[in-house]
Amino acid sequence: MPKIVNHEERRDEVVAAARRIILRDGIEAATTRAIAKEAGYSNGVLTHYFADKDDILLSALESSHRRIADRLARKLSGLGGLEALREVLVDNVPLDEERAMETGLEIGFWGRSLTSPELLEVQRREAAELRYLVVSLLQSAAEAGQIRTDEDLDDVAERLLALVDGLSVHRLLYPARITEERLERLILAELDRLRPQQR
Repeated sequence: MPKIVNHEERRDEVVAAARRIILRDGIEAATTRAIAKEAGYSNGVLTHYFADKDDILLSALESSHRRIADRLARKLSGLGGLEALREVLVDNVPLDEERAMETGLEIGFWGRSLTSPELLEVQRREAAELRYLVVSLLQSAAEAGQIRTDEDLDDVAERLLALVDGLSVHRLLYPARITEERLERLILAELDRLRPQQR
């Protein structure tokens, strides 16, 4: 009797292997040979499930984004406005080992995305979704009187997202200077600046 192969499971194993290599050794180390070896398959098996190396890397990036989105959806359940915005921003910075690995994976893709139209498209699409969420939560917070409305909310969203990206990179590069506590404090201080002035 022929062995029944679960194609989705095998594909997920290859994507997980690529993710492990990227996190451990960097994106340049994620060759098809290395991914196949890590997954315990031959190079030929990979060609049954993926068009090429970029297809595997793209799948790894999308898989990471799905994990983050699922976690965030659980955290945002029942929240709105400024409270939800706080969760979104704090969840997108490396405050624990899991998020530090996710951040490292994401940053590893940034340079490669500039030379891969498919990866760049995914990066831009995912960033646009996050930006839309941030702007929506800012609008909700403004309508509830939780933040000032004297500044364009699109500009505020850009500043918050740039702060998240910049501090995330600094946390990975300079962990002694940007501790987890300091990182969270800086994010929360920026949110506090948005609150209406007390008279």
